Amino acid sequence: MTEQIRFVLLGLGNIGRNLLDILVHRQKQIEADYGLSFVLVGAVDSSGAAVSQEGLDMARVRDLKLGREGVADYPGMGRRGMVALEVLESVRADVLVGASPTNLRSGEPGLSAVRFALNAGMDVVMADKGPLVLAYQELMALAKQQQVEIRFSGTVAGGLPTVNLGVRDLAGSGILRVEGIFNGTTNYILTRMEQEQISYEEALAGAQKAGIAEADPTLDVDGWDAANKLVIIANSALKRPTKLSDLTVEGIRNITLEDLQQARREGKVIKPLAMAVLQDGDYQLSVKPVALDARHPLAMTNKWDMGVVYYSDYMGVISAIIEEKGPVPTSAAVLRDMINIYSN
Repeated sequence: MTEQIRFVLLGLGNIGRNLLDILVHRQKQIEADYGLSFVLVGAVDSSGAAVSQEGLDMARVRDLKLGREGVADYPGMGRRGMVALEVLESVRADVLVGASPTNLRSGEPGLSAVRFALNAGMDVVMADKGPLVLAYQELMALAKQQQVEIRFSGTVAGGLPTVNLGVRDLAGSGILRVEGIFNGTTNYILTRMEQEQISYEEALAGAQKAGIAEADPTLDVDGWDAANKLVIIANSALKRPTKLSDLTVEGIRNITLEDLQQARREGKVIKPLAMAVLQDGDYQLSVKPVALDARHPLAMTNKWDMGVVYYSDYMGVISAIIEEKGPVPTSAAVLRDMINIYSN
């Protein structure tokens, strides 16, 4: 017997749109494998919303976005200017999927929507990092109080199960150290510089041309995107209440080709690392370029890769690498979380 899971999707950029595309192609197999049928009852973007308790056509919503139209243009069910809270008030849904752009100043519109959903007894799946970075402890306490779930495995290194490894798979063990390449853009830049013997400026231009770096790459190259992800890992896997201000953060702008060449002569490779190191009962948290031994798993990552290494007391050392050339694996991680909530 198939169980219907009604969801509201907040955000229809690359992650939200690709989530719908995956569901269009995989829905029958998901029903066969897990007995779950996901029904989109509300979708929100900057144009407004589309709402239907009977379910929206996910392919039609996807195609509207591919055609550079807003979801408010959905025939008969579009609502121009309608915001997320109004959608959540107007439909019955089991889960809110948050895929809006990350806002680290206020966490909005995601933060208010997540609070509303949790208070209404809905589960939440997040790709949007903002609410977790700004209010992790509050949201987890609210979810526990309401006896609902928050999943967010797609917020740290896309499809790589970084969160799941630390939270689920290392349960019962103590984590002594975490090393991660959590930002693909900076790894792309440093890897191309080292492999192709080009300047930072040339590699950055290549990243922008490839579509993985913004016109203003500050969040990536100055280390703040990786820092946000380390905050999530510290709160979830390390169980350490953590804010951005607890981290020391250094970007890659000052790394030169000469630095990379010298590291290679010493048998090392410079990589952009997020690190948590247990010292004297607390974790020292940092994001910075680090010269790793060339045999280190993260030193061997290529330009499209991200990765994580967990050092634990009883489970030993666990490493995982993902090759990720676009947003689709993050969308697949969101679907993974949706399935894991309800298949259990």
